[in-house]
Amino acid sequence: MLLEVKNLSVSYDMATILSGVSINVQEGELVGLVGPNGAGKTTLLRAITGLVKWEKDNRRGQRLGKITLEGQVSFNGEQINNLPADQIARRGLVHCPERRRPFKEMTVYENILAGGYLLKKNSLEFKRLLDEVYSLFPILKDRGRQISATLSGGEQQMLAIARSLMGKPKLLCIDEPSVGLAPIVKRELFERIAVVARSGITVLLVEQDVAMTFAMSNRNYVLSHGRLVNEGTSQELLQDEDLRKSYLGL
Repeated sequence: MLLEVKNLSVSYDMATILSGVSINVQEGELVGLVGPNGAGKTTLLRAITGLVKWEKDNRRGQRLGKITLEGQVSFNGEQINNLPADQIARRGLVHCPERRRPFKEMTVYENILAGGYLLKKNSLEFKRLLDEVYSLFPILKDRGRQISATLSGGEQQMLAIARSLMGKPKLLCIDEPSVGLAPIVKRELFERIAVVARSGITVLLVEQDVAMTFAMSNRNYVLSHGRLVNEGTSQELLQDEDLRKSYLGL
């Protein structure tokens, strides 16, 4: 098992965000994690990849409160609960965050370069990964000198995935890649994610677009109000009419 999460609970002070969530991802899979807004999907990814520590109110710069985590997260046979995010990333568990978050004042190439910080810039491995990224997203090569803030939303999402791929992920966690994108751009992006999965990189995909996720996933988990409400193949979940209406919006 590449990733195993057992009974993970996350609380922000007195508010419970996740309650006893258990999921697993096997090597070579593309696993979907779907559910409505506020289900706790992003918190789950952030807890898995070591990004849940403290939250701050950006307007006041004050701590909102301590986050309590319970449960166990194992990656590639190693328990990683208490490892810092950079050490988790070094092990090959890489997080592509929601809302793209490029380094806006840097060029496209500089953003990609930042993703490969673990590699020497002139190494054969760096060049190989860079070639693969440009093959997957040719437009990023064409726009290498362009300031990333001037890219379209779809191009910024491509850049976010490209930057993550430069981290040599064994498991790539992609958070809400289709948010705010036009349908044609969304379809192109999902095609690229499918190519990533077929290349041998394991993918955990968090999405609200259930139909597109189910069309490409091996298995899926459905999260609602911080709890896992169902799991299974796309076909199995789509046969559950109550689930379709209550949680999947289908």
